[in-house]
Amino acid sequence: MKTQNQFPDLWWLLLLQGISAIVLGFLLLTQPVSTTEVIVVFVGAYWLVSGIFAIVRIFTAAGRAHWGWSLLIGVIGVLAGLFVLRHPLISMVILPTTLVIVLAIQGILMGVFDLVRGFQGDGAGAYVMGVLNILIGLWLWFNPLAAALSLPFVLGIFGLVGGVFLTYQAFQLRKQAA
Repeated sequence: MKTQNQFPDLWWLLLLQGISAIVLGFLLLTQPVSTTEVIVVFVGAYWLVSGIFAIVRIFTAAGRAHWGWSLLIGVIGVLAGLFVLRHPLISMVILPTTLVIVLAIQGILMGVFDLVRGFQGDGAGAYVMGVLNILIGLWLWFNPLAAALSLPFVLGIFGLVGGVFLTYQAFQLRKQAA
């Protein structure tokens, strides 16, 4: 098992990640529309490239999945990537809204599972988390566009807080290495 002490000279990677998160968080808070547009274009390019690689994987020995799945994933990736790259403004609304709907479904399901855990004896905390998850999931489900519009701000705050934490951890790792 590797510990942090075996990688003392890699503290700067954590620092870079922290600084990147701070910059991205700051941009999401101060320039949410243009930053979201850039992120959406990167997602589209990623889907396009990964779709092409999934199709190429059909013809190589590296593919372990059935060729049909690789073809399906590849075609969906290429089509989604092309759509996002050709229609970035529409995609700026569709992608966050879709993400919010997926989070709503996940929240409702997690809430139901937490309630079941509460009934099985996991205590009052499971009930509270279950109710909160269901309420948040339902709010997201019935207000996906409002939630999608607030998503850059929420992600910006998470980026700033996470970036500060990562930067602190990088300097702690550097101090341990010295």
